[in-house]
Amino acid sequence: MASNTEPADDLVYKRVLLKLSGEALMGPSEFGIDMPTCLVFAEEIATALKATGVELCLVIGGGNIFRGLAGAANGMERAQADSMGMLATVMNALAMQSALEQIGVPTRVQSAIPMNTVCEQYIRRRAIRHMEKGRVVIFAAGTGNPYFTTDTGAALRAAEMNCDAMFKGTQVDGVYSADPKKDASAERYDQLGYQEVLARDLRVMDASAVSLMRDTNIPIVVFSLHNKGALQDVLTGKGTSTVIS
Repeated sequence: MASNTEPADDLVYKRVLLKLSGEALMGPSEFGIDMPTCLVFAEEIATALKATGVELCLVIGGGNIFRGLAGAANGMERAQADSMGMLATVMNALAMQSALEQIGVPTRVQSAIPMNTVCEQYIRRRAIRHMEKGRVVIFAAGTGNPYFTTDTGAALRAAEMNCDAMFKGTQVDGVYSADPKKDASAERYDQLGYQEVLARDLRVMDASAVSLMRDTNIPIVVFSLHNKGALQDVLTGKGTSTVIS
C-alpha cells in the first residue's frame, strides 16, 4: 500500500514520530516478539496512513528482549549492556517492518549502528525522502550511544525529521496524576506543560527527552494505541490523549 494519499483536511499533525515500548510487542507473552500483536499495530498504522496521508516514522524500545539498565544492575558493564539493548531495538524494528510489509505498507529500517546487511544506516536526508515518498521509517539502535534511552533517541529523531509532534503509544489514554490501574482516584490531564511534567516528575518519558522536546518546541501526545482507531483519531484531533506542549 504505497501512500500517495493527500493529507486530510482535518489532519492536526502532518509528520509524526510514533514511539512504542518494546514491551508492547510482547502481546500475551512474557518475553520476546508476538507477531499477531505486531500485526494489530501494523493495521492501526496502515489505517491511519490511508485515511490521513500523514508522514510517519517510528522508534521502538527493546525492553521485551533486553534492557541495558537491567544488565548493568546485574553486574554487566553499562556501555556494553546498553549496546545489547540497542541491538534488541533492531530486532523489534525488523519485526515491525515485516508486519507492515505483510499488509502492503512500504517500510524502511534505519539503524544508528551500521549493519548494512540487514537494514540501512541512519542518514537524515534519506529518511526524510523516504517519508515524503509515503514510506514508514523505523529508527533503530537509539542514538547509537550508550547512556541514552530510546525515549531520548525518539526525541532526537523527531527533532531531526522536523516532526510536528512526537506520539507516545502507551497502555493508558494519556497522562495521569498516578497509575490509574492502581489508584481509582487518579486524574487524567488533557494538557500539560513541559516544565510541569519535569517538576512533578510525572514519568511520561525520561527528563532528557522531555527537555529536548521543550527546547525544539515539539509537542508530545500521549495516548493508548490499544484502542482501535486511536492513532487516526488523535491525528485528526478527535481521540483521547494528553498533549504536552
